[in-house]
Amino acid sequence: MNSGKVLFIDTAHPYLSEELTRIGFECVHYTGKSRKEILDQLDLYTGVIIRSKIKLDAEALQHATGLRFIGRVGAGMENIDWKLAESMGIACLNAPEGNRDAVAEHAMGMLLSLLNHLCRVNVEVRNGIWIREGNRGSEIKGKTLAIIGYGNTGGEFARRLSGFGANVIAYDKYKADFSDQFVKEVQMDEVFNTADILSLHIPLTEETNQLINSEYLFRFKKAVYLVNTSRGQCVNTADLMDAIESGKVKGAALDVLECENLSFENLDMAELPEQFRKLFKSDKVILSPHIAGWTHESNYKLARALVDKIKALY
Repeated sequence: MNSGKVLFIDTAHPYLSEELTRIGFECVHYTGKSRKEILDQLDLYTGVIIRSKIKLDAEALQHATGLRFIGRVGAGMENIDWKLAESMGIACLNAPEGNRDAVAEHAMGMLLSLLNHLCRVNVEVRNGIWIREGNRGSEIKGKTLAIIGYGNTGGEFARRLSGFGANVIAYDKYKADFSDQFVKEVQMDEVFNTADILSLHIPLTEETNQLINSEYLFRFKKAVYLVNTSRGQCVNTADLMDAIESGKVKGAALDVLECENLSFENLDMAELPEQFRKLFKSDKVILSPHIAGWTHESNYKLARALVDKIKALY
């Protein structure tokens, strides 16, 4: 059906390469190569499959003389200069449909753990400490939960919340008329005035980089809980810790960190600034290693979504 070579810079579920091979592509796995080695070969390929190993920036794209598509195994596109790529006739494909269920469930789990101190009490009980009054939890029912960004994961998170009896509201700068049985569309003033819980479901862009800072957090009328399963750089860590210490933020559940490097896997604890050491020591913060969208099921669904989008190009 097709001809051409597809370069896998990162790993993906086998279904992706199997299906691309079945429809006529030659798949080459280059997952252990350096950036220079990849760029030196990039002109040989029709397609690229990538997660977060390298940036496909202007320098990289100048080598992509025969490229027709880039497939991002995930939702975020911040490591791809997609505007430049599309101006070059390269289709930029991502797969937010593939991990939206996983992210929504993880956000739900983090929120329940945060409100009920589950991470802390698990350690306490295992160490023979039995504290009930000091670990009294809070219910979701009756609270106002604000979702920032009502796309794939924001919508699925609202769906998961539907049985908890919360007042679920959402703000999305780039969408309108999306109120449904799961959520009420609002403007930011209502978020600031009514929210008890804030959950982020936004991409990392120039607009959202450092969006959650002191100015933003101290506009909330009530003290809030924060859940972030989007991108770490959307939250200013120093400002978040100041807000936690002041009581303006009651607690935070973070699947992503501002200090993650590009591959999200090599944090150097010894070199971290003080605000991150405070973050890691705080019992008002629960953390996970950027795994919200990283389930066995989403691994396959991400691959399937990209296969469908690549097939649609031909």
